[in-house]
Amino acid sequence: MAEDNSYESILCVKSEVHVYRIPPRASNRGYRAADWKLDEPAWSGRMKITAKGKLAYIKLEDKNTGELFAQAPVEQYPGSVVEAVTDSSRYFVIRIEDGNGRHAFIGLGFADRGDSFDFNVELGAKWVKQEGELAKMEATQSDAPKLDLSFKEGQTIKISIGNIKKKDASGTKPRPVAGGLLPPPPGIKAGGVIPPPGSQHTVTPAQQQTNSGNYISIPTMTIVVMESGP
Repeated sequence: MAEDNSYESILCVKSEVHVYRIPPRASNRGYRAADWKLDEPAWSGRMKITAKGKLAYIKLEDKNTGELFAQAPVEQYPGSVVEAVTDSSRYFVIRIEDGNGRHAFIGLGFADRGDSFDFNVELGAKWVKQEGELAKMEATQSDAPKLDLSFKEGQTIKISIGNIKKKDASGTKPRPVAGGLLPPPPGIKAGGVIPPPGSQHTVTPAQQQTNSGNYISIPTMTIVVMESGP
């Protein structure tokens, strides 16, 4: 998996928060802070909200050493990662993860009501800003003129293709036979004599001298040429 090199910014820091163990949800109506042992927090320290890419992170750290106690990646707010209780504005239930696929739900409380208000505002502002930037980007893209690559009526294009030889107008050039002579017409064997039209002619055996000085015998053959009607 590629490493995420995007810049991480700090949205909010609160110096005093408390973490509580919470019982299972009793009903679908939500969590109640009154069911927690508010006078016996399981941990106390500082809280930091950071933003990196499309995610926000709720980080719980030791206020002296900065050691990370737990963190909750937030993909959307409001959502399932952060849930307000039904009986107070200072307490929330958050879903923390250890980075290995394991998660747990804990109670988060603020000593001051103004800190819980800032917590709400900063998380909400993160997604309001992100959605605003996406909407602005989409509007810019929709307003941009679209490139029309279609052909207009009567428009033509010219394509140049190199290294192609032109053919003769008469078609394929006949290949010469041995001695530089053209091949005979169809139906006539090599060495035969073409008679005049409308006649019947018998070719007697003859001898034809080849380039090497030898003689070859041409057998007798009869060629009949029929005249075509008007």
